[in-house]
Amino acid sequence: MNIDTKEKESSTNTQIELRICANPDYLCVARTAVRQVAQAFGFSEDKGESITLAVVEALTNVIRHSYDGPCDKPIIVKLNKINYGNENKPALEIVIRDFGKQVDPESIKGRDLADIRPGGVGVHVINSVMDEIDFSRADDCGMQLRMVKYIN
Repeated sequence: MNIDTKEKESSTNTQIELRICANPDYLCVARTAVRQVAQAFGFSEDKGESITLAVVEALTNVIRHSYDGPCDKPIIVKLNKINYGNENKPALEIVIRDFGKQVDPESIKGRDLADIRPGGVGVHVINSVMDEIDFSRADDCGMQLRMVKYIN
């Protein structure tokens, strides 16, 4: 789901930024931070776990596909409470930025779910959990994933 909402949102300046190495050993840091932020922003425990799962899937994809495996290159995760729409509805915005390979954002799709085998469902998880997602190329190098989950 790609939705341009730049004119509809405003930040409430509650941004948290994490910078972790592209190594699965550090995913626990992001997992803990996302879970705590989701709880602080008013999500139920179940929704917080789902959001956390989507973020970890996205980070795992960065490590596997953008960096071709664990390395010491950075991944930046930004968590921000935003106001969405004309009614200023609160939402959690998560932006994941890497500095690896650039790909055509339209090519980022999950494999056919009928193809039963391990791996390859991260994009499906992200799409099913988040209300908005947008993959884009970063200006200089790497990719950026923007995800939004509305706070109900």
